[in-house]
Amino acid sequence: MKKIIAALDGLRLSQATIQTATALAAGMPAHLVGVFLDDFTRNSFSVYEAIEDGEFSEKRLKKLAEKDKQIRDHAVREFETACQEKGIQYSVHRDKSIAIQDLLRESIYADLLIINAHESFSRLEEPAPTRFLRDLLSDVQCPVLITPENYAPFEKVIMLYDGAPASVFAIKMFTHIMPGNLPVEVISVKENDLHLPENRLMKEFMKRHCPHAMYTVLKGDAENEILQRLLTEGPRSLVVLGAYQRSAVSRWFKASMADMLIKAVACPLFIAHNK
Repeated sequence: MKKIIAALDGLRLSQATIQTATALAAGMPAHLVGVFLDDFTRNSFSVYEAIEDGEFSEKRLKKLAEKDKQIRDHAVREFETACQEKGIQYSVHRDKSIAIQDLLRESIYADLLIINAHESFSRLEEPAPTRFLRDLLSDVQCPVLITPENYAPFEKVIMLYDGAPASVFAIKMFTHIMPGNLPVEVISVKENDLHLPENRLMKEFMKRHCPHAMYTVLKGDAENEILQRLLTEGPRSLVVLGAYQRSAVSRWFKASMADMLIKAVACPLFIAHNK
């Protein structure tokens, strides 16, 4: 049994994260942990809203804080109901310190972390990828599944492969963690020829994990070709990426590539990197 953690903001609950997490946990099976990051600095209101008749009001501040607590409590009940309806094992963690630190610590003890692309754990909304997400992906200790804004069941897996150890590691982690009953396409990009990198070794490995995988080798600039190809896909295609380091270990999958895909494509992304 795997352990999946779902990162959730009780003040802005992501239904896509809950739907993705419960569907995966039910299909594995897995134990699902709803990690509610109740950061003590995170409020739905501005401190200016606590001003009444031109003066700061402690009473009004308490009322606003109590309303936030009720919203967060309701979000936890919503998560629990979703888990119960799926008949999965679950638990709830309500972490009350600094959100990014709490989530990084939780990731050490998880097989997979699920989070929405727009999650900021801030009162202010940001375009994807948010600063929180970029910080998380740089230091996370387990693979991450990033969900788009709206949930759709997965129908296909696209594995991005360039022959570098980082891309193979992500594929390896994916095959160890995720259910293996979906069609798989392995996509590579070459500038000169159309031969799969390390063809014999790669296909020998894939035969043991995804024996019916299809292989596509595109010609041209990797960043451009990958983006154009994935723009034709939708939220039912799950994309496996090879790395997210601040320094580029893989020659394509540097941070800018991952950021671009998070921002531009509608697909959920499975990102894993070995440090």
